Amino acid sequence: MTDQTIARQVDEFNEGFTAQIGPELSAVFDGEQRDLRDAGVPDGVLTEGDTAPDAPLVTPTGATTSLAEVRGTTPTVLVFYRGAWCPYCNITLRTYQQELLPALQERGVQLVAVSPQTPEGAEQSIANGELAFPVLTDLENVLAGRFGIVTEPSAAARGAHTQLGFDVADSNADATAAIPFPSVFVIDAGGTVRFADVHVDYTTRTEVATVVAAVDDLLVASR
Repeated sequence: MTDQTIARQVDEFNEGFTAQIGPELSAVFDGEQRDLRDAGVPDGVLTEGDTAPDAPLVTPTGATTSLAEVRGTTPTVLVFYRGAWCPYCNITLRTYQQELLPALQERGVQLVAVSPQTPEGAEQSIANGELAFPVLTDLENVLAGRFGIVTEPSAAARGAHTQLGFDVADSNADATAAIPFPSVFVIDAGGTVRFADVHVDYTTRTEVATVVAAVDDLLVASR
């Protein structure tokens, strides 16, 4: 268990990461994050009161499923993340495993994570965080597109990635660089979105306490 917020863990990671990659690459990522914040959340993102869309998903073993099949009639916290290559995603999913999942299980709510990476990448995410909740592949970002949250790294950021030895397209199931904005949606038993939190700056994430409060609001309203 960690008693630190995701934000604090990110701050600690960034201190070491900045020192490791140097000022030139750090400036590239800082610029990308600034541009994302300036642009803001795009129009068309699903929000409270919208019906959660469905789309095919793939399990780490390659089996085909869908969001509707995974949700069933169980209230669901749906987490979109970028991939196992993203350290901020790993911090977040690990914290959700340690602190959010037990709270949700006590409340009869399930946790599901989705990314566009390959099923093998999903397996890596599970290993990175010792995750005990469904981690699924959104082929071609179909589901993320229906939630209105698809983006991609800037050209400068992709160049920096190359200097660091990887490319997002190599991790994605469709071999493109398209990724979702890190987002959390709370969906009720009937399939309606009751909470939406979209982070255009990928270094920030929805804190555990915020998700639990949204779930509690949902459960009170459904009584």
